[in-house]
Amino acid sequence: MAQDALSSLVGNSKAMQQVKKLILQVAKTDASVLILGESGTGKEVVAQCLHAVSNRATKTFVPINCGAIPGELLESELFGHERGAFTGAITARKGRFEMAEQGSIFLDEIGDMPLPMQVKLLRVLQERIYERVGGNKSFECDVRVIAATHRNLEDNIAEGKFREDLFYRLNVFPIEIPSLKERPEDIPDLLNFMFNKIKGMNREIPNITEKAMIALQQYPWPGNVRELGNVAERLSILFPGLRVDYDDLPERYQVELTSDIILKVAEHSSPEEELNDSDEPKQSIPQEKSSVEGLPEEPKPRYPSLEDGLDLKSYLVEMEVQLIQKALVQTEGNVSKAAKLLQTNRTTLVEKIRKFNLN
Repeated sequence: MAQDALSSLVGNSKAMQQVKKLILQVAKTDASVLILGESGTGKEVVAQCLHAVSNRATKTFVPINCGAIPGELLESELFGHERGAFTGAITARKGRFEMAEQGSIFLDEIGDMPLPMQVKLLRVLQERIYERVGGNKSFECDVRVIAATHRNLEDNIAEGKFREDLFYRLNVFPIEIPSLKERPEDIPDLLNFMFNKIKGMNREIPNITEKAMIALQQYPWPGNVRELGNVAERLSILFPGLRVDYDDLPERYQVELTSDIILKVAEHSSPEEELNDSDEPKQSIPQEKSSVEGLPEEPKPRYPSLEDGLDLKSYLVEMEVQLIQKALVQTEGNVSKAAKLLQTNRTTLVEKIRKFNLN
């Protein structure tokens, strides 16, 4: 059951396994939790998962972005107000803490909360009571407080922008979310998760090649998972049901592939790009002339006798080597032009030249 609740936390990297472990440990208590991480790492998803595996799961999860609400309105949003408390308050209204009673409240971007509001929040955390704006009736508070921020609150304390006593009240159990660049091995699973959601909306999804996937794994992702979600949506719009290769990625994601990365691509490439024990080459076996556009017409090849058997893999490799050599001769060693003649990607051809020692 707990694992089902954590299913939205996609990724099996060591960093994400640690996050899941911490969630399960603190979920058994009512301790306040402070979620730390860069913007776009999925802090609210972590908060929702924490609520879902806690003993408050049957009650309400109430989120609020403290940085998106003007300071003068934040108190009313959190604690509610009575009729006539201020201009425009024509009726009484519940606050987020009251809505979250016996459940969990998620205070996102707590580092942006104004100092006067921090004092009032500290009182609630200490005494577990609050009053609506304009009222004098005290309400008891049985709410799990989960806060989150992308800021370094200790730096904010040093600058006088955040109360130290509030920090220690919130920081009972910190959970730090890794950035996406710290867990590139999770990118394929994240994309599959995102594409499945898009597919669930009766839309076609693209098929990303291994080379394109490795390029995405090399990108630093300053926008983290949120940026990856935007890329998944963009590729689904541009290439519905189509193959997305390295050259099809938006330019900023076409990360330069070093020789080590190219080798990794070759070792894990698709059947169309690499010849291995079970795959056939992309180009068909030449008949009366080469299947590669631009190469001179060749006489009909002499096929070996099959009476004594044939090592098909060796034969196909030999044919592939011959075609690569011809293309390089015709283009005077220009690999890019040779790749066009052979209708393959330049990086693939570079690796085959290295593999077959054709330098």
